[in-house]
Amino acid sequence: MKKRPNIIIFNPDEMRYDAMSHMGNPAAETPFLDEFAGKDAVSFRNAYCQNSVCVPSRCSFFTGLYPHVHGHRTMSSLLHPGESNLFSELRENGYYVWMNDRNDLFAGQIEGWAESNADEIYYCGQVKPAPRAVNRQGERNADVYSHFNGKLGTDESGRNYTSDDEAVDAAIKKIRGWEKEQPLCMFLGLNYPHVPYQIEEPYFSAIDRSKLPERIRYEDCIGKSKMLELIHEYEQMEEYSETEWNELRAVYLAMCKKVDEQFDKLCRELKKAGMYEDSLIIFLSDHGDYTGDYSVTEKSQNSFEDCVVRVPLLIKPPVWEKTDPGISDAMTELVDFYATVMDYADIKPQRTQFGISLRPVIEDRRNENRKYVFCEGGRLPEEKHCDEFHVSGPNGPSEKFAYWPKMKAQTDDEAHAKATMIRSTEFKYVSRILGSDEFYDLRKDPQEKHNCIHEKCYETEITKMQIALMKWMQETADVVPYELDSRFTPEMLWNKVKRMCPKGKEGEV
Repeated sequence: MKKRPNIIIFNPDEMRYDAMSHMGNPAAETPFLDEFAGKDAVSFRNAYCQNSVCVPSRCSFFTGLYPHVHGHRTMSSLLHPGESNLFSELRENGYYVWMNDRNDLFAGQIEGWAESNADEIYYCGQVKPAPRAVNRQGERNADVYSHFNGKLGTDESGRNYTSDDEAVDAAIKKIRGWEKEQPLCMFLGLNYPHVPYQIEEPYFSAIDRSKLPERIRYEDCIGKSKMLELIHEYEQMEEYSETEWNELRAVYLAMCKKVDEQFDKLCRELKKAGMYEDSLIIFLSDHGDYTGDYSVTEKSQNSFEDCVVRVPLLIKPPVWEKTDPGISDAMTELVDFYATVMDYADIKPQRTQFGISLRPVIEDRRNENRKYVFCEGGRLPEEKHCDEFHVSGPNGPSEKFAYWPKMKAQTDDEAHAKATMIRSTEFKYVSRILGSDEFYDLRKDPQEKHNCIHEKCYETEITKMQIALMKWMQETADVVPYELDSRFTPEMLWNKVKRMCPKGKEGEV
C-alpha cells in the first residue's frame, strides 16, 4: 500500500495575500513563510476564496463544492449531517483527525455532529485569559467602527497568551506524543489576524510604518458596489487621519507576523518529531480584509475586491513527492484545496466535487491550473434570514456595536443582493441580480478603482465573461449522489408480488 502522508492544515482567519513579505508588501514581516515558500513549498500568488466571509468559504474548501451548490453562501449556513467533508472522508479512510474548536464548519446546534467528524477536538479556554486590550475607543463613530484596539497588555511573564497560542501549544503537545501507526490529520483554525486589530509587543513595534504601501482610497474610486458604498457611509471612517490608518494597517501586519511565528513554531516541532518530511503541510486563509483599502475595515459578504478574496495558499507535499518550490502564478481557487489533499492522501472522492488537484503545478510551477476563478455571496430580497442585522432581534444591534455598519448595510435588498465574481488574470466581472454590475481591466487598474461596466470598448470581453459565468453556473448548479436510490420501499415491492407467491413460500420470497 502506498505510504500516506500526515496532513497538517494551518488556517489563519482573515489574512490577505499581500500580508506576506514574498507577495511584494515591503512592510510585511513573515520571514518563515518566505523561507517556507522558497525552500519546501509552493506559494500560489493567484489563490482566491469562494466567498469573502469565513463560514461559506470554509464550507467550500473542505468539501470541494461552491457555496451555491448546497446553499452555503451566507454566515448562517454550516454543514449538517449527511454532508460529507474532508475530515469525515479522511476518518473513513483511516486517518486520525485532530482539530481545535475553531473550525467554522459544523452546525453547532446539532448534538454530537461536530464531534462525529473528528477523533479529538481540543477546546480552548483551559488556561488563564490573556490581558484585555487597551480601550482605545473615543467619541467618534470611527473609533468604534474601526475595530482598532492597538497595543495589548502583557502578563507577568511579558506575554499576551491568546487562544491561538493555546491551540498551537496543544497541537505541539499532540505531535510530541504521537506514536500511532495511522496517519494524522491536524487542523489548526486560528483567530488571528481577525478583528479587532490588536497586538502586544514585540510585534506592535515590529512593523516599519514608513514602508506601508499607499492605501486605496474610496474617494478615488468610480462605480463601486452599493454594499461598499453603504459600509463606507455608515462607518464614517473619513474621520480617520492617514496616521491613524497607518497605525491600524501596521497592527494588522503585526498580527500576521505573530501568525508567521506560530506556524514556524509548529513546523519546528514537526521536524523534531521526525514528521515534517512525511507531512503534506498547507497554510491557507479563508478570506482577506480591507484593512483601510477603499477606506473601510474588515470584509463584506458580497464585495469581491482582491484584498478580501485573494488569499495566502502555500503547500508543501511529503518528501517523496516531486516538488518545484517557489511562487506559482497559476490561477487557483480554494475548492482546489480539497482535491489536492484527497489526491496526496490517495483517496478517491465518492461524490461529485469541483476542485482540481494542484499536484501538477506543485511538481512544475510552469503548469497552469484554471483560466477563471469564481467567488459569490449575498441573498435574494426575500431571504431576510440571511442578513446578520436581525440576528440580535427585529431592531438589530446597537449602533455602538463595531459590526453595526456592515450589518445595517445588509438590510438594503439591493446592496446585499446575490452576486458572483468571475476573474481572469486580466479582467474581473461581477454579476449582480440587483444594482449595477462591475467590470475591471486589471492590466490598467489592478487596484479596481474604475468600474468600466458601461464602456463600449469592453463589450466583447464582458460578453465573453458573462457566457463563461453562465456555463460555470450550469456545470456546478447541483450534484447527483453516486448511490442509486430505490424507487420502491420493501413494503411496496411485497404488495406487488404477494398474490403471485406460492403458498408456504412467503418467508422465502
